[in-house]
Amino acid sequence: MNAEQQYIDLFSQAEAMICRHSAAVMNTPRAAAFADFERLGFPTRKQEKYKYTDVGKFFEPDYGLNLNRLDIPVNPYQVFKCDVPNMSTSLYFVVNDTFYSKALPASQLPEGVIFGSLREMAEKHPELVKKYYGKMADTSKDGVTAFNTAFAQDGVLLYVPKNVVVERPIQLVNILRGDVNFLVNRRVLIILESGAQACLLTCDHAMDNVNFLATQVVEAFVGENAVLDLYELEETHTSTVRISNLCVKQEANSNVLLNGMTLYNGTTRNNIEVLLAGEGAEINLCGMAIADKNQHVDNHTSIDHAVPHCTSNELFKYVLDDQSVGAFSGLVLVRPGAQHTSSQQTNRNLCATREARMYTQPQLEIYADDVKCSHGATVGQLDETALFYMRQRGIPEREARLLLMFAFVNEVIDTIRLDALKDRLHLLIEKRFRGELSKCQGCAICK
Repeated sequence: MNAEQQYIDLFSQAEAMICRHSAAVMNTPRAAAFADFERLGFPTRKQEKYKYTDVGKFFEPDYGLNLNRLDIPVNPYQVFKCDVPNMSTSLYFVVNDTFYSKALPASQLPEGVIFGSLREMAEKHPELVKKYYGKMADTSKDGVTAFNTAFAQDGVLLYVPKNVVVERPIQLVNILRGDVNFLVNRRVLIILESGAQACLLTCDHAMDNVNFLATQVVEAFVGENAVLDLYELEETHTSTVRISNLCVKQEANSNVLLNGMTLYNGTTRNNIEVLLAGEGAEINLCGMAIADKNQHVDNHTSIDHAVPHCTSNELFKYVLDDQSVGAFSGLVLVRPGAQHTSSQQTNRNLCATREARMYTQPQLEIYADDVKCSHGATVGQLDETALFYMRQRGIPEREARLLLMFAFVNEVIDTIRLDALKDRLHLLIEKRFRGELSKCQGCAICK
């Protein structure tokens, strides 16, 4: 039986159960998404978009799914302790693919702001969710998006009304928990109306040493003059596979910062698509990956300049050791009529061993004549001259290498607009380069 057939059979048998434990708004596109999945199947390396990551093979094993939405015996507020100094957040959890609502933080969000279970909020605010759910994530073009839409039963909704500013960052921790090999399908819907501002930090962790496969679809709608900071931090283990599709639509004069950091993982595939749909919109898209052993990190990005006077800045950096593999493919599309576009794309990579592999493919497609666009990519090793200079001044070789690698990724950290998070990442990255995993005091997840 191929990977697709087992899920086609499963959906055919369990469709009623899946729908019963979800919301009507999420059920509406489910059948069409399943039909798209039957037609498309899982992506293969024969597709240009997935040439460096064989996504289909990760779905071949027999995984457990919690389609009947049984309670997972864990209280994340008891087992997860985030002791980041000077970072006060509104803390929420998703256990596998279910929003944990049995206990919620005491801090109050501003009036009108909604943050909670997508399933529950789709029942309370069906018209709001219906207007946006599934509108950016196109199931007809991507098999993973179709699969996720067919099987997802819950997720997270962030809604910020017009001109409301959420001062305190919102922290969402995704916890993977299972006694057997487990498959989860997460969904996130972000809606910022005109003039709204919010900062969302998502962290991925795994509690158990089983094989986890997580699919995730994030849709973000950023209104006119709105500001969104979205940070993603992955710190799981080598038996975890994460396949994430993030779609962003920006209206006029909006400002978005996306920063995805892979510090520890098994296999990661991130697909990021940004549509600049209103004049004056600005996107800052950044990413960083630190990989060793046989870890695999693949970032595929697309920025669509659909209208004039928009700005995009893109920066991705990788540090690869041992037999790890990195891939980056970035497309910047400037459509006809999108004059006065300003776009800069940069990908820099360090391979610490001869066995490490990096594949990079920066791309520009420009169909307007009054633009300022540039792109570039490099793959290399540490600067031997700088290394020699540091050793001449008494710095041990290992320490000198660590300092150079830390300085290399620091440019990505500096794009963060949250000082406490920036300081925390400096510590996390230093520990990661030293082969240590950071441990929060009293946290049962940090091993």
